[in-house]
Parts: sequence; structure tokens; C-alpha cells
Amino acid sequence: MPDQPELLAQVASLYYEDCLTQDEIARRVGTSRSTISRMLDQAREVGLVEIIVHYPWKTVSELEDALRTRFGLVHARVLSGRGQPNDETLRGLGALAARYIESILGDGMVLGISWGVAVYSTVRALRPERHLPITVVQMVGAVGAGDPLMDGTDLARLLANAYGGEYRYLHAPLIVEDARAREALLQEPRIRDTLRLAGQANVALVGIGAPTPEVYSLLRAGYVDPQALARLRAQGVVGDICARHYDAQGRVMDIELNHRIVGLELEALHGIGQVIGVAGGEAKAEAILGALRGGHVNVLVTDDAAARKVLALG
Repeated sequence: MPDQPELLAQVASLYYEDCLTQDEIARRVGTSRSTISRMLDQAREVGLVEIIVHYPWKTVSELEDALRTRFGLVHARVLSGRGQPNDETLRGLGALAARYIESILGDGMVLGISWGVAVYSTVRALRPERHLPITVVQMVGAVGAGDPLMDGTDLARLLANAYGGEYRYLHAPLIVEDARAREALLQEPRIRDTLRLAGQANVALVGIGAPTPEVYSLLRAGYVDPQALARLRAQGVVGDICARHYDAQGRVMDIELNHRIVGLELEALHGIGQVIGVAGGEAKAEAILGALRGGHVNVLVTDDAAARKVLALG
């Protein structure tokens, strides 16, 4: 009799790959149908079976065309939200962004990555068909708070592992105490070299933040409290990319918080061939519009609610 993991794998293979019924499997391995049912559940629990539903995410081509034309984008993907809850919309945006990344990545490319929920959804949705010798580089310092799976360090590693590639960490926190501390860190050779590599990336994957309590990542991570968030909005902040805050025209703002960020400057993104911004929902519309006006992203993955508001505002 094979050991338990082998038996679980055999039962799972007969059921999911050979399409045998549970009764047929029970007769073949000499046990009961109820035991087979429990074994199939156990195979999923211990990770021997992973079920992936390839949901047919629908897109809205007329909104994609309008965004490309209006803002001179390399590409746009607009998810048909159909009134889905936010979690489902994020899954859909991640899937669309992942499929686009899979279509453009090639041997030896460098991919820069930021952090956040939308970036995590994209990395999680990646299903590359082959390994590629790519290098994934962290473009901003580590958050070190909140959900670690949404931090740049973990995301860089997960994305690189999906392709069997290499990854480079940015060995620094995302936000430091003051501008002087930031300048000192930027003189460190490893940090300087990592940011130089990030600026030479072929592709970048970034989230687009908005200064509203429901979606503001720095609030969730504990870097900014509600009072500070209100002050940012009063100063004219509409969005952030790589934690760099900008106004409605996409201009990086001369505010104290921006001078404490350890990461790639937004101007450096303009030299990267394809910068993929992933964000959805009407609450992100002004932030998306500012990012487009500033030229900080040239590939946009969003949903129809955000796209319509962006086009109406812009």
C-alpha cells in the first residue's frame, strides 16, 4: 500500500484528471465512497490539489479605445465590473494585468514592482506557461506593517519565483523619519545599485493609490493617520504611485511626506518602456486621471466604473 501522500495524490489524479467517479475510485483502491470523499477534501487541504477557476473576465473595448486615444496609452484593459463587490473586481483586475504581463515578458527582461493590494492581486493571478530568466526588482522600500503579502519584498520574490527568475530587494524601509535619513540611505551602495537597476527596467508594475480612507494603503499600513490624510487632501494630493504623491495634473508635490520616501522617483518611471498601472473603482478615478496626465503610467488596467469617470473628468 503506498504511503498516505501517494495515496491521496493517486485518488486526486483518478478523480480530477481521469474523471472517474468516487464509487469507481473506491472500488479500484478497495475502500468506501465516503472515504474517497474525505481523501479528496484532505488532498486539497494539504495542497496536493489546487483548483483554479479561469473566470471569463469580460472587458469593455469601447472604453479601452477611448482611454488609449485620449491619453496616448500603449495599452488599456477595462474590466466589465457588473456591480461586483470590490474583492471580485480586484481579482478581475489582477487577472487582466497578469495576462498582459505574460504576453509581453521575454528572456532577460527586468521587471520593477511596487506594492499594494492591486499589485498583489496581479502577482497572485500569474500563471506563466514557461520559466523565463527575468529579474524582478523592488522599486520602493519595505512597508514592514499591515499584510506582508502586499509588501514589495514578498511580491518581488513571489513574482520572480513564478517565472523561475531572480529578484533584487531594496534593503530599506519605505518611509524614514526625515529627508536627511533618506539621503543617507540613498548613499548606501546596495540601495543605490538596486534603484539604478529599477530605473533600467523594461516593464514596471505599480498600483495607483488615492487619499480616501477606504483605499489609502499608507493609512492601512499605519504610516499616516486620518488627520494627516485630511491634510494631504487639503494640500491638493489626488493620488500616489510608489508612495510619491501628486496633484490633479500629475505633478509630484513638494510635501514633507514625499521627501521621506525611499524608492524610485516618478520621473524615473518615464524612462521605462511599459509602466502598468492597476487600479479600479470610482474612488480611484481622480488618482488615475492624475497619473495619466503626469505620464506616470502608459498601460492602464482598470474597471468600467473608474474608466467612465476618468473620461468624464478628463
